[in-house]
Amino acid sequence: MSFDLETAPSPATLRRVAIDPVSRVEGHGKVTLLLDEQNKVHQVRLHIVEFRGFEKFIQGRPYWELPVLVQRLCGICPVSHHLAAAKALDVVVGAKRLTPAAEKLRRLMHYGQMMQSHALHFYHLCTPDLLFGFDSDVTRRNIVGVAQEHPETARQGVLVRKFGQEVIRITAGKRIHGTGAVPGGVNKALTVQERDELLKDVYHVIQWSLEAVHLIRKVHTQDPALYNSFGTFRSNSLSLMGNDGDLDFYHGTLRARDDNGKIVFDHVDYQQYLSYIDEEVRSWSYMKFPYLRSIGRENGWYKVGPLARIQNCDQIPSPLAERERREFVDYAGGSPLHAPLAYHWTRMIEMLHSAEVIKELLHDDDLLSDDLMVQGERQSEGIGVIEAPRGTLFHHYQIDDDDLVTMANLIVSTTNNNQAMNEAIRQVARRYLNGREITEGLLNHIEVAIRAFDPCLSCATHALGKMPLQVQLLDPDGALVHSLSRA
Repeated sequence: MSFDLETAPSPATLRRVAIDPVSRVEGHGKVTLLLDEQNKVHQVRLHIVEFRGFEKFIQGRPYWELPVLVQRLCGICPVSHHLAAAKALDVVVGAKRLTPAAEKLRRLMHYGQMMQSHALHFYHLCTPDLLFGFDSDVTRRNIVGVAQEHPETARQGVLVRKFGQEVIRITAGKRIHGTGAVPGGVNKALTVQERDELLKDVYHVIQWSLEAVHLIRKVHTQDPALYNSFGTFRSNSLSLMGNDGDLDFYHGTLRARDDNGKIVFDHVDYQQYLSYIDEEVRSWSYMKFPYLRSIGRENGWYKVGPLARIQNCDQIPSPLAERERREFVDYAGGSPLHAPLAYHWTRMIEMLHSAEVIKELLHDDDLLSDDLMVQGERQSEGIGVIEAPRGTLFHHYQIDDDDLVTMANLIVSTTNNNQAMNEAIRQVARRYLNGREITEGLLNHIEVAIRAFDPCLSCATHALGKMPLQVQLLDPDGALVHSLSRA
């Protein structure tokens, strides 16, 4: 990630500036910049500094525990991991096709997850930058400042997220780390009372979601010179596609496009994902770097998430969101828009779509059915892929004859966006920080670029490598008895 690899001074002669931790994101990460005496930027890197190792410590556990275990990766998007694991285990238990009730209940759960996560990110974490400016007073640039100066926006954000959480609670049993999805189906249906409780609020939520789309569209289009160029880079994109190219968060096949919008592959069964995607490990981060095999590791990296999904699909199967998608596509001029800040606009289109889908599902009597489980011929391997709020999420498991997990591979959304985030902060540093005196406001520009991707850093940290570790043994009085360390 150096700007000037051949002419850069020795790293030992450069000044190191760190943003540690990156704020208003989920998880822990830092950014380091290497500057010379003239404040010229020579290197920018996003480091993921926590190691969690879920791929290793779930080995040896019974497979039916996985939907509950793996969602502990995250408190913001647990439903996505819960459902991706359940989908992988549907394959293991031979559930080739779920009952209509089970699939629709899972969809309801998932679209509630998309709504609450998008609302949290947009209203709570990003509106301070979008409404006040990237280098505005730091004491004002927070959710409290938004609530004081834009109380209706803040109120709507709280209520939209609350509604999404209620959808999750009713379908999964709890707002966080529920148990609703199991291998082969779900463990409960909705009651009439639960359905009616959600129906009485869903129309308000649709309206508020539409207002959120209009808010971010106004912010974006009022300053296109900034929003279309800030941290902009060209890249490939990847997402799931539903039938006929529909936007579908729960199920589908894989589609990838190059930076010009040309399709690289389409209608790929995600059970074959390893034939199309590979991962690279780098020494300075616990997050892996995926890339498209057909293009190669140098240029095959890609972005996922709302910006990729909205531009990758052919249409959105809900009327209000489809109208807003067309507005976005027209604004982009028919070519892929690569601006990271456009993630906010597309994220709100997805929140609106989620609200519309939830409304349609709530009018479906299948949600009240008790036909919830299927099973078939037992398999030793299963892969589940879902579109999480932050992008495409892969869960891959192998199970032995004793029903124990022998292998797990997780490629989470933020991992898929790893190289893209590094490219974005590199572009921002080059434009805004290079040769200037570093201030808090300028450093926040780096964070703004990272927040655009809505990273979940705690989800993404399980790459293999040499984890720094120190263990100390103390006696009852606190004196050091023995110490072991690994650099």
